Order: sequence, then C-alpha cells, then structure tokens
Amino acid sequence: MTTEAPQLNQAELDALLGFASDDDSHVPYMKRTRDWYMALGYNNPYRYAHYIDVPFQPLKKALSESTVTLMTTAAPYHPDYGPQGPGAPYNAAAKFFVPYEMDTSKDHDVRVSHVGIDRIHTSMEDSNSWFPLPLMRKLAAQGRIGKLAKHFHGVPTNRSQRHTIEVDIPMIIERCQSDGVDVAILIPNCPICHQSMSLTARALEASGIPTVVMGCAKDIAEHVGVPRFMFSDFPLGNAAGKPKDAASQAATLELALKVLETAPGPRTTVQSPQRWSDSHMWKLDFSNIDRVSAAEVALLRVESDKAKATAMAIRKATVA
Repeated sequence: MTTEAPQLNQAELDALLGFASDDDSHVPYMKRTRDWYMALGYNNPYRYAHYIDVPFQPLKKALSESTVTLMTTAAPYHPDYGPQGPGAPYNAAAKFFVPYEMDTSKDHDVRVSHVGIDRIHTSMEDSNSWFPLPLMRKLAAQGRIGKLAKHFHGVPTNRSQRHTIEVDIPMIIERCQSDGVDVAILIPNCPICHQSMSLTARALEASGIPTVVMGCAKDIAEHVGVPRFMFSDFPLGNAAGKPKDAASQAATLELALKVLETAPGPRTTVQSPQRWSDSHMWKLDFSNIDRVSAAEVALLRVESDKAKATAMAIRKATVA
C-alpha cells in the first residue's frame, strides 16, 4: 500500500528548495507609477523615454588621473521653503527647474523632500546616502580619483523629456566641458529622477564624457538605456548606500568606480551585493495602489493636485 506525498503550499516548497519569494526582485517602478497616477485620475499613462542604441565612451585615462564630477537631483536647502528635513512629506515648494552648479570644495546641504523617494522605509536622515560629495573628496585626497571638478551639478527632475533634452542637458554639458570634466557620476533619487539622469548620462557619453549612473530604479534606467548602471536594491533615496552606514556608502561608491573602469560596453548593469534588510517586504509599499484604500486615494488626489499647482507656479516663475 502506498501513501501520497503531502502537498506543499508555495511557501513550504520555497523553503524546501531554498527559493526566495518572487516578490524579492527589483521594484517595477514604471508600472507602479503609471498605475498610481491612473488611480488618482490622470488618464494619460506616462511614457518613459526608451532607446535601443546607447552611446558609450571608454575611459580616456585612469580614474586616478581623471577629473570627476558629481550630478544629483537633490535640491539645495532653503529654510523658507517648508519642511525638508528627516521625515518631511513630499514638498513641491522645494523643487528646482533650472540646472545649478556648486563648488565641490565646500560642504552643501542638499535634500530630497521635493521628489518621490520611499518615505515609509527611509527617513532622509543622512545625505551621504544620496549625495557622496564628502566621500568623493576623501577618495580624491587618497588618489583613487585624480581630482574633483570645480563644480557638481544639480539636474532638475522634469517630466518633460523634451525640456530635459533640449534645455537642461546642453547647459550641463557646456558647464562640464568648461570645468574639464573627464568622468561623471550621476545619482538620481525618484523614478522621474532616474529618467532625467539616464537622459543626461546618454548625452554626456555622446559628447565624450564617460558616465556611471548609481540608482535604485533598475527598470527605468535600463528602459531608457544607459552606458553604465550600478544598481542598489534599496528604497529610493539611498542610491549612494545605506544611511548612517559608512561601510555601505564606501562599498557602493567603490563598486560604481569599478563599473566605470571595467564596463565592456553600453548597457552594462552591475548589481550591488548589499541587501537593505533581511526582509523584502519594503518592496511592496512604494506607490502600490493595491495597498491603498479608496478613501486614501481620494485624499491623495487632492494633495497631488495641490502639489502640481505649486510646482507649476514655481516653474513659471523660474523658467522662461
């Protein structure tokens, strides 16, 4: 007489075989953001930029001899622009719409309250997790990179791809060329930030400047098509490493430099071996309309309309 083997559910089978959950993969940010804004009543799904061909420039000299710049979508702190510190809600008043440049030899307070980072699983307490300028100065002093360019650059988070391509990027390229930049490290924060930085990286490479994008939205960077992408599977807003974790930040930047040095060609993606936590459950929350009630959706629509009006007013005041 034979007995049938007990039927295992999926969790039991995964445990038996040592599988990870299917949810423990990179977050599908393009789908999440489209579904989110459709649920808020915006009936035209956003189309992210998409290219097949990708420009690529090999390093012209060793990193230890190169002039390196940093690009960020973080915004300079202004005390009169409302909440911008740890735990701040989304703050459209802190947005900027014109590329800026600042002295790399000085410390700067740049923050991410104006963009859609993960506000559930990270709290914006440590700017080194999105803006590694102090660490880059240290690497320059140690000789890992030749020197920092005179300026780092703020890249606007602009939904208009045309404006990014035709207005913002030429300005940034001209400034980089004026500073004698050999290499650029680009660090986006929100989903649209990843698109803006990916477009910028493409244009820099086409102009002769090798780049690496350090980011957390793998699907967006690869959909746009970038030369080199160093992917950290962390909540948005932590592309330069875990907050208050110097070892994580150092390892993240070093891996990005290695990607610059070793990428064999365009569309090179390297994933950091670091995990955010033992649990992958954080990946289920960001802009996940399935986890929001109808009452919350109605409130979010009102807040979104207010933020949109604020951003539009700032844009009109600052962009000709």
